[in-house]
Amino acid sequence: MKRIETKIKASFLKKIFIKICRIFGYEIIDQANFTSPTLDKNLGETLSEQGKKSITIPFGKLDIKRKVNSLKIILRTCTSELIMDQNKKRLFDQNKNEYTFRTLKSVLKSVEVAKKSLDNIKFSIIVTDTNSPNNDTTIIKDILKKSNIEYKFLPVNLKNFETKITPGYSKAKFANMANFYTSLMLAKENDDDLIYFVEDDYIHSKDTITEMIYSYEKFATIFRSEIVLLPADYPYLYNKNEATKIYLGERKHWRLVSESLVTFMTSKKLIDENFHIIEKMGKEWVDPWEEPLHKIYKKNPCLSPIPSLAYHCANINSVFGVSPNIDLKKLWDENK
Repeated sequence: MKRIETKIKASFLKKIFIKICRIFGYEIIDQANFTSPTLDKNLGETLSEQGKKSITIPFGKLDIKRKVNSLKIILRTCTSELIMDQNKKRLFDQNKNEYTFRTLKSVLKSVEVAKKSLDNIKFSIIVTDTNSPNNDTTIIKDILKKSNIEYKFLPVNLKNFETKITPGYSKAKFANMANFYTSLMLAKENDDDLIYFVEDDYIHSKDTITEMIYSYEKFATIFRSEIVLLPADYPYLYNKNEATKIYLGERKHWRLVSESLVTFMTSKKLIDENFHIIEKMGKEWVDPWEEPLHKIYKKNPCLSPIPSLAYHCANINSVFGVSPNIDLKKLWDENK
């Protein structure tokens, strides 16, 4: 009888202790049961609370100082050009429209997953298109309509850029610059918090958006500045003999990098502060085209995930494409 009474008393005191810890913002771990009683979660689940705290076992809690309020995705599409100014084939040897459709589907799937745990964030997507045939744009619109995300489809009028872009470039390069310039202006004109610029040949995993948002809040808090996140782990960055640093995100490791391609997530604040630098990419093409971004990374940290959250469907032999140590075929098939 005494043993039962002792257990009841212990259970009662434990509940009181958990309530007190919650009131004062402390988290406790029951390592025997692999749970967090204060969070009422298994330790294998996401323990962080968006906009409030980042929790990583065994490092504890980090109070978030940089809350994300909204995410605007701007996807730049063009299904009429396989690879700009090149005759190479892409991974899986498909027509360009297939990469565009699967990129869009994978991004939308990732947003739908993110919405389940990040319900305080407003998500929206804009597709800016250049030179895609009507049949392809119809399919793109149909994919957007089937999603539960606020969206817009915006054809880019290339004539509007004839006096803005330096003359002499190929039609494909001119269209690419005009599309990027359009996405940049949209980012500047909107009041969204984060902007995710995406090219239409990146297949995303389902947890891409979730990991990027949690990690953005965590890293921006740690660095005390606006940052840039990449979804891909680029092979070419491993060919450079330069020092780097590794950080722990929500569920991925992230490494500090000094270069990227033109698919990246950052804040409107960073764009506004560096608009005159990034705008050069919409006006002229100086190899590497991404050099203005690289200048920004010298003062604002840029990080890429290990292993990759998404991969760039370039030629199989391209160091700018296929990310290592992920199941490329599985992601491709999941977004058919």
